[in-house]
Amino acid sequence: MPIQSKSTMGKVFTKLTITNRTDQVLAEDGVIPEEKIRSITLKNVLANKRATTLCLPSDAIASLGLKILKEVDVATAMGIGKARIFRDATLSILGREGTFECLELPGGADALLGVIPLEALGLDIDVQNQTLKPLPISPTDIYLTIL
Repeated sequence: MPIQSKSTMGKVFTKLTITNRTDQVLAEDGVIPEEKIRSITLKNVLANKRATTLCLPSDAIASLGLKILKEVDVATAMGIGKARIFRDATLSILGREGTFECLELPGGADALLGVIPLEALGLDIDVQNQTLKPLPISPTDIYLTIL
């Protein structure tokens, strides 16, 4: 078993690809060529169930060209503050894909993958093995429920 540094022990980091969903739709409709779809891959994204949603640094949001949805009050380690929420970020991770809103992080902050996209994509944090675990999606064993 590899030796873990104090800074990463008990934390789960992952790699994910984020694509501008609006660009995807425009390409599907033939308005822009597929090579114009803006997309980035981020490494070392912290999967964190204390975060609510996908949280991206402002430079990632700018390179994706995401459009602002609204400004909201948020609770942070520094207290209550304002944050901007952007729309139409499509996540691709471990063979799963979904489109989500994302919250803009202050400059220099690392991306976070929060509980809403984790649950919607059927991904669970396995802290012991420091990985994300896809939940089952077979006809006999599935993580989605409607009650």
